[in-house]
Amino acid sequence: MHVLVIGAAGMVGRKLLARIAAEPGVLGFDIRELTLADAVAPSVPKGLQGAKALTIDLAAPGTAERLIGGRPDLIFHLAAVVSGEAEADFEKGYSVNLDGSRNLFEAIRHEAMREPYCPRLVFASSLAVFGAPFPDRIEDEFLTAPLTSYGTQKAITELLLADYTRKGIFDGIGLRLPTICIRPGAPNKAASGFFSNILREPLKGEEAVLPVSDNVRHWFASPRAAVGFFLQAARMETGRIGPRRSLTMPGLSATVAEEIEALGRIAGEAAVKLIRREPDPVIQKIVEGWPRNFDAKRASELGFQVDAGFDEIIRMHLEDEGTEV
Repeated sequence: MHVLVIGAAGMVGRKLLARIAAEPGVLGFDIRELTLADAVAPSVPKGLQGAKALTIDLAAPGTAERLIGGRPDLIFHLAAVVSGEAEADFEKGYSVNLDGSRNLFEAIRHEAMREPYCPRLVFASSLAVFGAPFPDRIEDEFLTAPLTSYGTQKAITELLLADYTRKGIFDGIGLRLPTICIRPGAPNKAASGFFSNILREPLKGEEAVLPVSDNVRHWFASPRAAVGFFLQAARMETGRIGPRRSLTMPGLSATVAEEIEALGRIAGEAAVKLIRREPDPVIQKIVEGWPRNFDAKRASELGFQVDAGFDEIIRMHLEDEGTEV
């Protein structure tokens, strides 16, 4: 099969490709062709040297048609402008997160008009599709009413995904990802970045800024769990999903204080003392509109699995990064 990964240079894209390289056959089929695409040049992991790497702008005219011209059988659509940047740059957020996705969907439709074609498309959505006020525990039937531009862009794309799937244009699955923690590398422009920063930097002996209060509760999953979500979506029998094609992924509901407590247990109080509290009203306002706890029953019943707790998440991060404390 031909696999296309859009957003291949991002953190989840890199982790997904590393897993595919390390475990041939993990997708349940042999890869005949692999195309990696992103706005910045994707790197090809060892073991996948035959992959084609493309630097593209999905929102630019003709780009989606170029990608779909190769008729990929499986498409991972991970490309996005992250939450904080989408809120700060209204035009860029809609151009990439909505127009780029619509371009991709339309390219598939036009390719299918030329000759029968119906790929599996796995879309990285977000919990930002939900907006306050929230119940204590959000169930699968809760409405999508986002309070950010990023969430709105993802929610619109979810609706398009369901409609194009209903029309038989592609076999779409949307994954509403928890906040991925601990993200490796440098801080990015995501409003949720501090959740990772307050663990990742102290684990390296560096200071981190906490812009919200310790009692903020959120929904988390590790990078390993996120990769598992995408693999499960690629392999599963999609007839079990039904017409609601976007699924809230299982996660771990925890407070900032619980994150910090886990950091103390793993790395000691010296690491905890590297967290500097510096309230940021902009970040605080965005976070107030985010959900905190879910009952992800549909996804769990479909075989999606998540981490046991933050101690495990921190240990996996240290293992993946090859570091010790």
